[in-house]
Amino acid sequence: MKLSIKNWEEADRPREKLMEKGRAMLTDSELLAILMGSGNREETAVELAKHILSSVDNNLNSLYKLSVADLMKFKGIGEAKSITIIAAMELGDRQKGAEVRKRNKIKSSKDVYDFFMPSLAHAPYEELWCLYLNRKNEIIGKQQVGTGGVSGVAADPKRIFIRALELIASSIILCHNHPSGSLDISVEDKSLTKKVKGAGDFLDIKLLDHIIIAGNKYISFADDGIINDL
Repeated sequence: MKLSIKNWEEADRPREKLMEKGRAMLTDSELLAILMGSGNREETAVELAKHILSSVDNNLNSLYKLSVADLMKFKGIGEAKSITIIAAMELGDRQKGAEVRKRNKIKSSKDVYDFFMPSLAHAPYEELWCLYLNRKNEIIGKQQVGTGGVSGVAADPKRIFIRALELIASSIILCHNHPSGSLDISVEDKSLTKKVKGAGDFLDIKLLDHIIIAGNKYISFADDGIINDL
């Protein structure tokens, strides 16, 4: 027989814990339990949350990818709860990108990751995007410049620089995703980056970085010194 959350010590109840100790002190399962509000006949909300998280190896990125139908397979999770969970995770992702857009300035590879992560981290196919910056590294534009399948993306550098010239951009940053979750840099990734860098040098529009996003991880050509070797 399950022990209702109402019978727990007050300090152990998720809502009370958040009020008293702050949201950062709650575990992923406790936060998820608050969103769900209740469990089922056999499990409390926290136990059900742990059950759901364990099904995705406690990986929030994998939880993000679950659909309404996927979540409704768990006993006690109906359409309303599923939608609440998905909406909350989408808001979290959008907040990260909104912070960068609010600053409107790129200071690091992490800023690029935060900017694109909400749209690229969970995309099912590869997409290549370009950020256009002025001399202060402020964002003056963005454009999708290539699309692909699950394991590759095709791009035409001319599209990148036509827009760069229109915006009178001083520099650009490339960013694309790996739906496979792998951060391995392919020969094609390096070849494309080298081609774009060369064209940029000729036009005096510097390629600052190329970011590859794989779920909640990323790799930066600039941070790893790869871009200087191309």
